[in-house]
Formats: sequence, C-alpha cells, structure tokens
Amino acid sequence: MEFSAKQIADTVGGTVEGDGEVTVRTFAKIEEARAGSLSFLANPKYSHHIYTTGASAVLVRRDFVPERPVSATLIRVDDPYATLAMLMRMVDELLNPRRRGIEQPCYVADGVKLPDDVYVGAFAYIGRGAVIGAGVQVYPQAYIGPGVTLGEGTIVYPGARIYHGCKIGARCVIHSGAVIGADGFGFAPMPDGTYSKIPQIGRVEIADDVEIGANTTVDRATMGATVVGKGVKLDNLIQIAHNVTVGANTVMAAQAGVAGSAKVGENCMIGGQVGIAGHIRIGDKVGIGAQSGVHTNTPSQSALLGTPAIDAKKFVRQSAYFNRLSEMAAKLSALEKEIKKLKE
Repeated sequence: MEFSAKQIADTVGGTVEGDGEVTVRTFAKIEEARAGSLSFLANPKYSHHIYTTGASAVLVRRDFVPERPVSATLIRVDDPYATLAMLMRMVDELLNPRRRGIEQPCYVADGVKLPDDVYVGAFAYIGRGAVIGAGVQVYPQAYIGPGVTLGEGTIVYPGARIYHGCKIGARCVIHSGAVIGADGFGFAPMPDGTYSKIPQIGRVEIADDVEIGANTTVDRATMGATVVGKGVKLDNLIQIAHNVTVGANTVMAAQAGVAGSAKVGENCMIGGQVGIAGHIRIGDKVGIGAQSGVHTNTPSQSALLGTPAIDAKKFVRQSAYFNRLSEMAAKLSALEKEIKKLKE
C-alpha cells in the first residue's frame, strides 16, 4: 500500500512542508530510512539525522525549525511519536483484519454462548461457564478455563492460558505463553522441615485496555483478587505474584517481578529486571530504573535506582565515585602511612 504525504497529513490533522505528492509504503527509523519510507523525529538528540535521512517523508513537531535544508517532505504534527503509533495501528488493522468464525477442531463447553463476531481458533479450549464478549478472538491452542470472563474485543493469542474464574476486561491483549491465574506461591513450613501447600482460592481481575506480554505470569490470589488496573502494559517475562495490585496506566519492562501483596500505584514506569519486595507500597508516578531492588515503601513521584534502590539523583552522584574507588583507596592508604609517620 502507498500513501501520499498529503493523504497522511489529512488523516492525522497535520500540515505538509515540501512535496505533498511524494508517496511512502513503509516505516523506518530516521537514521536507517530509505526512499519510500515514512520516519519521525520526536527526540531532539536525533535531529542531526533529518539532514541526511533517505526517508521520503518525516513526521516532525509543528514548531520544529531546521538549521539547514531538508530533502525529505515534512509533515508537521503535535506529537510525532503518538502520530506514528496511530498510523501504524491503522496499517496493522488493514494488513491484519480481525478474524471471525469458529475453526475445527476446538472445544467449547455446553452452554457457553459465542457472539456472532467471535473468533475461536483450532484446538482452542473454552471451559464451562465462560463468558465471551463481542468481538473476542481466541487463537489456536489457547486455554480459557471454566468461569473465565473475556471482555469485548479482547484478544488471546496462541498458547496463552487463563485459569478458572479469572476476569479479563475489554480490549485486552494476552500474548502467547502468558499464564493468568496460576497458583500463587504459598506454602506453610511444617515442624518436620517440609512445606504444606496453602490453597490459592482467589482470582485474577484484569481491567480494560491491558496488554500482557509473552510468557508473563499473573498469579491468582490466596484470597480475594490479584488486580491489574486499567491501561496497564506488561512486557514479556514478568512475574506478578498473588494479591498484588498494579495501578492504572503503569508500565513494566521485561523480567520485572513484583512479590506477593505489594501495591504498585498508578502511572508508574518500572524498568527491566526490577524486583519489588512483598507487602510494600509504591506510590503513583514512580519511576524505577532497570535492575533496581525496592524493599521499602516509596512515596509518589519518586525516582529510584540501585539495589537497594535509592533516590535516582543520589545514586548517580554516588556512581561517579565507583570507578575511582581503587584510586581513592590508594590515596587513603598513603595518607594513613603519612599519619602514622607523623605520630611516630
């Protein structure tokens, strides 16, 4: 498919600067773009690439002022990155239209009502008492356990597993290999040194517009519910333990882990491999850098780095000394020797 710069600008409410009839047929990063591609410039540190890019058209902010001539056609918009995301969604919907119909063989328990516009792939399983909303897509080999609720427009990709009684909101995306509702990690130590399993009789509740990455796990609660709030985005390979609450619009990068009964606030940004200890509270709008370990309650609007995690600015200042420790140790040793001589 090809679109002209003018067509794109008209679609996104932008303005064209340059050849409005130039056409694009793919997307590319600004430093790698070639003729026929659409790119974008959102971060000023990449501005130098706009003068050498091979892209036919580039999305830029309305107030962008080039320092020298630009060969590419500019499409001026309010937010280039958000506009690119919108365009990519539109193209994805054109190239990958939503599926409909029920493939065979698959298993749908007696009494489960499937809307006319639902899609159920081959070898999928939908258990008794499941509630399936309009426009739901259950891909091949997905497992939807008894009593599961899938909200309108939700997509469950191949091989995902949703255990009994879990509730998934509308327009959610559950990627391949994700497991929702497996038992929380609960065992009672016994006098003889063994462990007795504590039954996990709670559930998982996932609100609307949540995306859960491949091989991510969200454990069911011991009692009550493990809750993932509206608009949360979880990357691949994340562990959400039993009775955790993740607030609305929080995002987590791959390999992060949240231990049992921790409460994570709204609009937090959590980096890769972050570990959050159990039974603590993370406030709203908290940023936690990659590989940080958080062991204590954290107030809202904090920024943390390190293990154990501390204020990010403090961590950066301390880091400046890390590479000088051997030099500083040598100087300290020399000073100790001088002091010893003076005392003698």
